[in-house]
Amino acid sequence: MAPGFTPIVVDNASRDRTVTLARRHAGVQVIANAENRGFASGVNQAVRSTGAEFILLLNPDVVPLSPVDELIESSRQFGLASGKLVDATGRGQAGFAIRRFPTPPALIFELFGINRLWPMNPVNRRYRYYDRGLDTPGEVDQPAGAFLMFRRDVWERVSGFDEDFHPLWFEDVDFCRRAAQTGYRAHYVPSVLARHLGGHSIGSIPPGCRAVYWCASLLRYAAKHFRPLAYRGVCAAVVLSSVPRMVVEMIRERSFTPVTAYGRVIRMAGLCLVSSQRRGIGKEVPS
Repeated sequence: MAPGFTPIVVDNASRDRTVTLARRHAGVQVIANAENRGFASGVNQAVRSTGAEFILLLNPDVVPLSPVDELIESSRQFGLASGKLVDATGRGQAGFAIRRFPTPPALIFELFGINRLWPMNPVNRRYRYYDRGLDTPGEVDQPAGAFLMFRRDVWERVSGFDEDFHPLWFEDVDFCRRAAQTGYRAHYVPSVLARHLGGHSIGSIPPGCRAVYWCASLLRYAAKHFRPLAYRGVCAAVVLSSVPRMVVEMIRERSFTPVTAYGRVIRMAGLCLVSSQRRGIGKEVPS
């Protein structure tokens, strides 16, 4: 970590020894929430608690492997910056570390599993920057929020992370998009490395809730950033794709439990499809 950085640990009501272990380290500021306030809220809490000019977000499963001085310089020039994420073997995490902002077709392909079955389809190839080498530095749309630096004034200008993306998913995409709309840019610096194991927090979420949370955040993102017709197309895709996804989950789990979760998803997306009101999505999602 670069000199002058103050580590801040925001714990969203974890059930392990995170808070205890973090408090043992001198100089670490610990914010222990009594309930899971979500990723966006945790980020906003941390930023409000410090007057630092540069903020570096690190997921619990991310470990920096090199100095971040180049991220500071890039953030100073462009507003946001990120480095290259690698897995435990040192292999770059293409398709995750950097992405373009999702388009309606990209999200629809994602919902129907097309991107998983045919990763190199033209839509997904563009969305996940498969048409660009992971070692190529330069401007990108959306660096992963797992390893993201930004200037404080960027956060202030866009009014922070949107806490209605709860508890997670799409809040970093929305933040980067609003920053871009305000005139800031995100710069990718592959010479700065960090190891990302993945799934640290998601693994603790029951599979059924994952579907509800992910779809709710997806719909909120679509409501904020897509035109009405495209938004309703995404809503319809959520409804139509939920049935085959539910069947797959039922077969995988050998249980009827996914019926309840996907029933919630279908109701939620159906209401969004027929309603003229596009605000407040996500607040009604059960915890």
